[in-house]
Formats: sequence, C-alpha cells, structure tokens
Amino acid sequence: MDLQDQLRNLFPEHQPEKDENIPEEKPKFWLQDEPILCKYEKRKGKPITILEGYQGADSDLKAMAKEIKTLLGVGGTTKNDLIIIQGDYRDKIMDFLKENGFKTKRVGG
Repeated sequence: MDLQDQLRNLFPEHQPEKDENIPEEKPKFWLQDEPILCKYEKRKGKPITILEGYQGADSDLKAMAKEIKTLLGVGGTTKNDLIIIQGDYRDKIMDFLKENGFKTKRVGG
C-alpha cells in the first residue's frame, strides 16, 4: 500500500488536484532555427556520416556526438564544428535529432 492509497483511505471524499505548475522538460542541447545537415561520404573507401551546421557551444556539440555514438554503438569524433560518425546511419541520426527538437536536412545520395 503506497502513500496515495493511504491518503485515499483516510480522506475518501478528497479529490486530488492536478498540478499545473509542473515545469516543462529542458532540452538537452541548445536548439537552433537552422537545420542540421546530415551528409554521407566515403573516405578511404569507408562510409561516414557527417553532421554540420550546429551553432551551439562546443560542450553541447561534444555531448550530442557522445549520445549519438552511444545510441548507435559506433565510433566518431568532433572536428571543426562537425560531428563525424563511422558508418552510414543517416536515418537513425535524423530520427534522434528530430526527437530532440532539431530540424534536419539530408544531403547526398
């Protein structure tokens, strides 16, 4: 029996109020108006996915790269305001970005 059940037993006529002051969830990353470009390239014969156009802080860029890499279970890096992910994961990355409130644009094949 949890606390809510105990309170209902003690005060059966009481109707609990809905709390309208619940704060909204803060976004994990700084959101921007411009879309993030999701490119596909081959370097040295191996496919990579490049994300460019993020205008937030470097710490947010690195945090986003880390979340994408752990989500996909692949390697990658951040260089010159780009996120480089090993492999062709454009669809999964674009879904992840849309879930987090970003606009995306697919570039390349």
